[in-house]
Amino acid sequence: MKALRALFASVILCLPLFAQTPSRLPVVPLAACGQTRVSMAVKLDDSQHAVAHPEPGKALIYFIQDTGQAANLVYPTTKIGIDGTWVGANKRDSWFAVAVDPGEHHLCAVIQSSFVGSEAELAHLTVEPGNIYYFRTRIIFAEKTAEYFSLAPVDSDEAKFQIALYPQATAHARK
Repeated sequence: MKALRALFASVILCLPLFAQTPSRLPVVPLAACGQTRVSMAVKLDDSQHAVAHPEPGKALIYFIQDTGQAANLVYPTTKIGIDGTWVGANKRDSWFAVAVDPGEHHLCAVIQSSFVGSEAELAHLTVEPGNIYYFRTRIIFAEKTAEYFSLAPVDSDEAKFQIALYPQATAHARK
């Protein structure tokens, strides 16, 4: 009986070691990101492939997710935030565009997944009215962790090529 109690006590004391790894995001949300508890649902539309022109007085920022040669069955959603608000999300190879006012903007990309740690990437840019900007997210996996996650500007020729190939992503916050 003593051995059983000792085994039970050992199991209870070791349970915290088996808890999930906490999110790598700080408790306080990053200023460029949206609220940390928001989960995005994404639908893909393969009928849209043209690059639009910004409306007068605005600029457009395209966000492209490029999985490259990923051999994963499931590819996580990537949430995109601008100046503290989630503006959309991508999954698999996809893209979406956001109209923004001229000036400095702070960008955030966060992996939304219960299987992969919540990685975040940040960038900023100053936009001018009438211009189009392109950013790409990439994730490289090793087993169940994101070994590499990036949010970076991408050449307009490469971006237009990917927009022509990939479906457009439409996202909304889940209730």
